[in-house]
Amino acid sequence: ASRDVFTIALSGGSLPSFLSSLSDSFNKAGVDAQFDKWRVILADERCVPSSGSGSEDSNIRACKEKFLDEVGIPPEQIYGIDESLLNDTDAESTDKIAVSYEENVLKPVLEKCGGLLDLALLGFGPDGHTCSLFPSHPLLSENTKLVAGIVDSPKPPPRRITLTLPVLNGMTRSVIFCGAGGSKGTILKAVFGPSAADIVNDGDSVVGKEEGMEVDYADPAPYPCGMVRPDTCTISEDKASVTWVVDKDAVDGMK
Repeated sequence: ASRDVFTIALSGGSLPSFLSSLSDSFNKAGVDAQFDKWRVILADERCVPSSGSGSEDSNIRACKEKFLDEVGIPPEQIYGIDESLLNDTDAESTDKIAVSYEENVLKPVLEKCGGLLDLALLGFGPDGHTCSLFPSHPLLSENTKLVAGIVDSPKPPPRRITLTLPVLNGMTRSVIFCGAGGSKGTILKAVFGPSAADIVNDGDSVVGKEEGMEVDYADPAPYPCGMVRPDTCTISEDKASVTWVVDKDAVDGMK
């Protein structure tokens, strides 16, 4: 692109393991990923240090160990949270971390890419959550903050920050969801509603093929991951896209 930058938001969980083979896949396909142009932000992060004691839950640590450290992205182009704000453990401290990430990371990165992230690469849990947006949580209705703090995550650790739906749906060109395993089948079946039968019946015909298949969403969305629908981008005339990459076990789990 003429702006000479590629911006991507990464989540944690099992996603970093998916990324471990990405560089090899690029090489086999003859694709120059131009990692030196990447700007990497976090779709969500746990409020823990990225190294040393307590860092086992850190998303940035997992992403670095599984992927980022191996591909030559300049360290100054990988944006973690301000860990100097971790000293306190109350809700106000968590909100400060979220505000810091929005003001000092997300907004400057958006300025480099025309107001739209190029890609959000996300996972989804067996409860249907994505990023740190959990079922029935008030943050699903957040429409002002771009990055929000959460202190009552139903999954440990409880303190986190997350991109909100206004970013994922209105400030992102493309979203890719990745999921594997039979436990994801129930979520996929609910998210795709009437299209689920088509996926089960025709899924084998598109395994390993680049074109995939087009499906519809259930309305209303039953889970947070189904609420991510960046086809209403207001900044660009280009239609945004959502792609789901799942394995055969996940499809079999929809039966």
